[in-house]
Amino acid sequence: MKTLQWFPGHMTKAMRMMEENVAVCDGVIYVLDARCPASSFNPALKKLLGAKPVLYVLNKGDLADGKADAFAKLIRDSGAPCVRINAADSRSRRALSDAVAALVASKRQRNAQKGYTQTFRFMVCGVPNTGKSTVINLLAGNARAQTGNKAGVTRGKQWIRLDGYELLDTPGTTPPSFVNQSLAVRLAYVGSLNDDILDLDDIALALLAELKQKYPAALAERYGIGAGEQADVELTPLEMLDKVCMRRGFVLRGNDYDYERGEKAVIDDFRKGRLGKVTLDDLNDCKGFVF
Repeated sequence: MKTLQWFPGHMTKAMRMMEENVAVCDGVIYVLDARCPASSFNPALKKLLGAKPVLYVLNKGDLADGKADAFAKLIRDSGAPCVRINAADSRSRRALSDAVAALVASKRQRNAQKGYTQTFRFMVCGVPNTGKSTVINLLAGNARAQTGNKAGVTRGKQWIRLDGYELLDTPGTTPPSFVNQSLAVRLAYVGSLNDDILDLDDIALALLAELKQKYPAALAERYGIGAGEQADVELTPLEMLDKVCMRRGFVLRGNDYDYERGEKAVIDDFRKGRLGKVTLDDLNDCKGFVF
């Protein structure tokens, strides 16, 4: 697989914009993908935020399994608040709202003692396609920010006014360079990198290989790739893709497999949760991170 790298010009501008605006914010809502919390953490972005209080939001929590809770605990143990939610589900609104309010509770109390109120400002940030705009819309109770299930929907800053808050919706930004290519590949799996720059052949085969190692039962249930059968245990990623195409009927004239459709099906199934609840990162992937 070729080395993954995606840091287009608009991200450089976005980082500068965030650096200019963070000073006027009272706190930061940092949105991570619960399926890959380490992969979706951008150390360069955290460094830019300085000493601002940060609430970490493990979004898309409905698509992750219980291993995501270990990341939430790791973050909380580091001293930062963290909440796991599904921003597309209104039932998550209370937990998120309470966590945001708690981030500035002491400052609000000091203001009350001095006899004045304040509209608090929060920057909402993260890598592309973690659901930043959906988080804003959840807090607002309606659609205020533009959303989309792909990287790069938000390109410029948007101030969203809520009752007692102002939220700055920012463009998604990846690290300027990926030190760990394993984490970069997982960002490709979840749609945080632009699909147009990816070799989807490589991404689909890498995803099948990782799922075979970590979630073999998901492959068995969805594609009939046996979890415990010796013949299937030793299948290569390409042979697994053959089984996907066979199961889904992706066959061309001459009985050749339609690999393009098969690859897209695997990636789409993963992104939409059809392969079950999955958390690909482990705690070791966070080594060296400062939350």
